[in-house]
Amino acid sequence: MIYHGAFNATSTELEEHLEEVGEVVPQWVYSMYSQTHFHSTTHEVLGVISGSARLCFGGEENPERFEPTVQRGDLIIVPAGVGHRLLEDLHGNEEEFQMVGAYPHGKQWDMCYGKPEEKAKVQRIKDVAWFRQDPLYGVDGPALHI
Repeated sequence: MIYHGAFNATSTELEEHLEEVGEVVPQWVYSMYSQTHFHSTTHEVLGVISGSARLCFGGEENPERFEPTVQRGDLIIVPAGVGHRLLEDLHGNEEEFQMVGAYPHGKQWDMCYGKPEEKAKVQRIKDVAWFRQDPLYGVDGPALHI
């Protein structure tokens, strides 16, 4: 789920806004790993605070994968279990691609790569509860209407 042009804020301002809404806790500012990975313990909220990039959701081998271009001001919600990775940082002479990463209160993210030994983790994804309110918009945002 991508909200294009959803905010105009610095890293600090976005972090403060997410904390004010209260659904997620900002935990890092970074790019996205270039290796496909997913999280089995939590959904992930990513706010692009600089640059632009082409990302891959669903895995490169998946014919139904999604490869959007995102830029500053876009907010991405990655459900638990959805593989994702950076395909290309499009910064050129512009700003480097950076995001604020946030997760629901009390959730610790893990790193999974689709390996056979991760089967038990994959089984738990179905038990990860969805958001109680939209991480960016609050009580009645788009994340609650999917």
